[in-house]
Amino acid sequence: MPIETLRIPTPDGLADAFAAVPDHGERHPGVLMYADGFGIRPALREMARELADHGYYVLVPNLFYRHGPAPVVELPEHIGEDVRPAIFARLMPLIEAHTTERVLRDADAYLGFLTTRPEVDAGPVAVTGYCIGGLLATRTAAAHPDRVAAVAAFHAPVGVDGPDLFAKITARVHLGHAEGDMTPEALAELDRALRAAGVDHTSEVYPGTSHGFTMSDTDAFSASGLKRHWDRLLPLLDRTLGGS
Repeated sequence: MPIETLRIPTPDGLADAFAAVPDHGERHPGVLMYADGFGIRPALREMARELADHGYYVLVPNLFYRHGPAPVVELPEHIGEDVRPAIFARLMPLIEAHTTERVLRDADAYLGFLTTRPEVDAGPVAVTGYCIGGLLATRTAAAHPDRVAAVAAFHAPVGVDGPDLFAKITARVHLGHAEGDMTPEALAELDRALRAAGVDHTSEVYPGTSHGFTMSDTDAFSASGLKRHWDRLLPLLDRTLGGS
């Protein structure tokens, strides 16, 4: 599965990124994939390749390009609980500096780049994200309802922006939560807000998972959680984009 290294013009400079491209040469539906807080690394490339293997052109930008090319923070092959606090101590200032204004400027640039690629179909795209990337995915969908047909966010703090964000989303949405990420009361409140906003959505807790369960290079990884993620994501994309 080919991987292209890219540089995307944004109002704040060039964002490094990569794209996983299906082997066959025709045009494909586009997917913008936002990484978790650890950023671009081999685990993300493997996930993008897996999705591209189902017929999608998958663009994965470096969220923290303003601070340098990925990896902005040096990462071990396996991000265990013993090193996680020290890594996050370095990452948190970057995450906090990534304001909503920056997110939306970047989203404009990423979607503009994605939808003008010769390998990408005309028409709407999907946005998916993990952890903080899931929040960015929902913000992107809310800012571009005419461009985004599907959103999938996994172990993501999607409720922090409040119900006003949901009112702007016209895409179909799937939210996959880790067991420890939301109380039953918080999950019920989130579902009420989504229903009140008229969002076509599914929202569920994945059994036996902890925060970060999709990431194969962390202690949180759950093989069953990752499989459930694909079992939810691929049909959503198929229904909205028809790629696979």
